[in-house]
Amino acid sequence: RLRPRAALMARRPELLCGAAIVLGCAFLIALKVTCSRAKDVTMPAKLPVNFFSTRSPVIDLFRGQLDYADQLRQDSEIVLYFFYAPWCGQSIAARGEIERVASRLSDQVLFVAVNCWWNQGKCRKQKHFFYFPVIHLYHQSFGPIEYKGPMSAVYIEKFVRRVMTPLLYISSRSKLLDFLSNYEPGVVGFFEFNASPQPPGYLTFFTSALHSLKKDYLGTIRFGVVTDKRVAEEISLVHSGSVYLHRHANTSLIYPKDIMNFTAENICKWALENREMLIRWLRPHGGKSLLLNNELKKGPALLIFIPYNPLAEIHPLLDEITKVALEYHKCNKSQAAEVDLQPAGDSDSPAFDSSVTDAQLKFSETFPIAKYPCCNTVVLPQWHSISRTHNVCELCVNQTLGVKPNKVHVPHCNFLEIEAALDSFYLQEHTFFQVISNTIECSNFLSFYSPFSYYTACCRTVNRHFLSLISSEKTIFQTPKVAFSSHGKKDNSQFSIPHIEDRNCFIPDLNISSTNITGLSCRTNKTLNLYLLDSNLFWIYAERLGASRSTHLKEFAAIVDLKEEVHYVLDQNQSLVGPTLENFIKNFSILYSPLKRHLVDDPSVHFDEEHVVTEVTTSTFHQTVFLSAKNVLLLYYAPWCGFCASLNHIFIQLARLLPPDSFTVARIDVTRNDLPWEFMTDRLPTILFFPHQRKEQSVKFPEDFSVNLPNLLKFILHHSSLSPSEPCTKECLHKESVLQQGHISHLEREIQKLRSEISALHQAHDQLEAQLSEARREEQRLQQQKHTLEKQHKTLQLHSEQLQATHDQKNQELLEMAEKLQELADASENLLKENALLRILVASRGGKLQSKDEIEEPLQSKQTLSEDNDISLSTATAASEEKRIDNIDTIETEHSSGNRTE
Repeated sequence: RLRPRAALMARRPELLCGAAIVLGCAFLIALKVTCSRAKDVTMPAKLPVNFFSTRSPVIDLFRGQLDYADQLRQDSEIVLYFFYAPWCGQSIAARGEIERVASRLSDQVLFVAVNCWWNQGKCRKQKHFFYFPVIHLYHQSFGPIEYKGPMSAVYIEKFVRRVMTPLLYISSRSKLLDFLSNYEPGVVGFFEFNASPQPPGYLTFFTSALHSLKKDYLGTIRFGVVTDKRVAEEISLVHSGSVYLHRHANTSLIYPKDIMNFTAENICKWALENREMLIRWLRPHGGKSLLLNNELKKGPALLIFIPYNPLAEIHPLLDEITKVALEYHKCNKSQAAEVDLQPAGDSDSPAFDSSVTDAQLKFSETFPIAKYPCCNTVVLPQWHSISRTHNVCELCVNQTLGVKPNKVHVPHCNFLEIEAALDSFYLQEHTFFQVISNTIECSNFLSFYSPFSYYTACCRTVNRHFLSLISSEKTIFQTPKVAFSSHGKKDNSQFSIPHIEDRNCFIPDLNISSTNITGLSCRTNKTLNLYLLDSNLFWIYAERLGASRSTHLKEFAAIVDLKEEVHYVLDQNQSLVGPTLENFIKNFSILYSPLKRHLVDDPSVHFDEEHVVTEVTTSTFHQTVFLSAKNVLLLYYAPWCGFCASLNHIFIQLARLLPPDSFTVARIDVTRNDLPWEFMTDRLPTILFFPHQRKEQSVKFPEDFSVNLPNLLKFILHHSSLSPSEPCTKECLHKESVLQQGHISHLEREIQKLRSEISALHQAHDQLEAQLSEARREEQRLQQQKHTLEKQHKTLQLHSEQLQATHDQKNQELLEMAEKLQELADASENLLKENALLRILVASRGGKLQSKDEIEEPLQSKQTLSEDNDISLSTATAASEEKRIDNIDTIETEHSSGNRTE
């Protein structure tokens, strides 16, 4: 069937060309359909709608028209941009706060909200924010000033007002005193407005205030301007254009124009680098942040939570806390023998009683070395390995009472002097060892480096165990008896030079007033960093630290010591006032603090008397473990510890087996409860046993023993033996015999169980041997199959190579066939052209012959006479013409035959 079709296509080459064209068009159509189906089908975003109400004072550009927002900014002095995303929960929550601020300040500030999420808006194309909402403020051409504080209306309004008036005008001496008495750092500029329109440097100073708001969104530096020369002279500003930085605890500074250029950036940088931060606000933004971690790593921190309204004109509680902070950091008033301990500038406060002053003067005259104390605490090692006491000494560097070449001023403690004193002290430390002593014994010894100074060491013994510390709190911090000696000879004396923590107990007539905290930050190694938090916003942090959730007055204070992993909580029953804070700080600063460490308790634990295993929490730990007259076995566990959960049935059996009147089996969740540092553990599960007569000598279950019932019983019986000094009664013997019988029966059951387990193990061993032999046979069979498969794999690989060679050959043949088909198509096209030319030639020749016949017919009548002659001539001519035509047909036939052959 294919041969006739091929012969037909050979006769009609135009059919072959048409088929090729049709196939090509079909291929292009199929390719186009396939590509159109592969495209992603996306749904266009919906058009944005108004985010703010049409009646709101906020201009809502919900299509992201940032160019129109810039046009609006040109006509306003103060502009607030609120960039939002309609789907953002924080943006939705802050919308109401922005409207409240706009309703109060819309006549002075232009509020513009811009949708920065719509993909076709210019804001989305030009701005690339990582979070929403974002607030930018512009003061004329200065900006943007980004606000990063809490999204609360009062805080936003406070910041906007600071941008509106970055400088505070100070017109009188009273206003200057109010400005400088604030706890925030203050920068004052003096400019005489004699020139027009502004004096030189005023605009630079104005811009520096805006720069400070841009770099510090909390606005901790306050900028003020003085125009009266008499007021400026109060702070030593004489020349117009001078800038003054006020500091409470350190020397105030004047901007050095001769060293730094008077530019806005330099003034702002100078103020930020030299500012004094006595107390700092913490405002976590609610997301992941290292703010608290970075601050707590600096040292112990006092966190004070107070309700704060930034728009309020007066803050009595904040002023009281500020006064405590100023006294705490006032190091130039920290001398113990200084008579005037009143705060600087507080001229209205009453003076001390004359008896107090006399006592201080007498103390100062008797021991002038107390005027500049430079002391260091030294803890000597234990005198014996079994001793539980330490010798604690206070080593002080003092000036001699003899003749001095010049008056010596020691404003600060010199590290080199303390180092030399320690070297001399350790050379003679054997003379300061005491076994047990209730008195403080002091000794003086000369310095090796200076004949005008000597060292004083006052030592006493202290029991470091927490129980001894609790029992001795009432005695350690009371006025001790003092024994004093001179140059190594111990003797009784009336006075000694105590450490700061014990100084008041040597002056019984000196009343401890609120000013005793003055300069304490410079006189102790446990300096506190003071922080404020708004309890209206961050009360959840106070609850995590131990604040009560049911309190109505949100005032709370806590000391967090990250290095020691402890924190202390101020009793919430006491009002948060200055004296309370001072006592809290002083109790923390002393050497052996009487503050009780706060431990987090688990409030979700409900006690059930029917449970045989007692659940212990932080609040019940001391009562259940130490005050109980029973032996206590305590398990440390965590909910995520899988092995801990597997021990529950063992402890239940143990609790049912032990007599409840002598033993208590308990457990504590270490993830929800804090423990004293003596009983902390870094491994779970941990088992501790507390004997009823030696609770302080707790014993840990050995880690190399498996935790099962027999091992636990042996461990308990070994460490709960009765004291030989207490004879056992009949009842005790009966209980002991019952306990032993129970142990014996239990051990017999365990032995029987072990025997059955051994027999089961023997059976399992036989089964395992049979399975192993079967597995060996199976392994041999699999090896044989493996070899067979490898041979088959090689054969298949050879066959695959042959098929690949055949495939390559067929591909080559197909390529050659395609080339021949292309040549055939080209030849067919040439034949069509030649065939058309031949038809035209034949048609033209036929026309000529017909016209010739028509001419010859009339001539036949006239040329009758010469017909015979012409007949011979025409015959010859026709014969030659027919011969030529036959030659043409022969050439065409041969050419066609040649094409067929090809």
